Amino acid sequence: MPIDQHLLAAFLLTSIIAMLVPGPDMLFILGCGMRGGPRAGLLATAGVATSEAVHVAVAAAGLTALFAAVPIAFTTVRLVGAAYLVFLGVQTIRHRNDQDDAPAAAPSNRRAYLNGLVTNLLNPKMVTFTIAFLPQFIDPVMGRVWLQFACLGAILIALEFLVDGTVGVLAGRIGEWLRRRRTARRRLDVATGSLFIGLGLRLAAKP
Repeated sequence: MPIDQHLLAAFLLTSIIAMLVPGPDMLFILGCGMRGGPRAGLLATAGVATSEAVHVAVAAAGLTALFAAVPIAFTTVRLVGAAYLVFLGVQTIRHRNDQDDAPAAAPSNRRAYLNGLVTNLLNPKMVTFTIAFLPQFIDPVMGRVWLQFACLGAILIALEFLVDGTVGVLAGRIGEWLRRRRTARRRLDVATGSLFIGLGLRLAAKP
């Protein structure tokens, strides 16, 4: 293992604690699972995990200098991501009266992955978190820094699937039960849409 064992233990403990605290990713996956079912929750997790892999690659490549040198780039990406979340929320509320038939389920599940991917990619705070977080557990003395980044990134993605994937599947089970009741389904769509809008406004408001 090309990682200091003490740093690895600290990384695992810190990551697990961070994953268990509900954040934008978990809330987004929760909303996808509640509205689209267990598969949608799991696919949203896969989308988020894919974006995490991109974030790790960015951190390993040291591309954070872009945000430091050009602050407007950070702000632009943040606002685009916030607008996309608000758009998803508005669309969810607008279509709350649509019937949940079998043919419509497949596109929703496919979109769950892309929505998870895009929303997390367009959240620069996740990029900066990854960039600030991972290097704390890298030991340059051991060499092969890129391999240490890769190993820690793989562990982070596995934890993402374990924790947020479980949340998505459980939320999907509950959502399936609620969607059998027409009134509950409408309220569920409004709640999910409001959650997405709230996340978008929160992302836009924070500097």
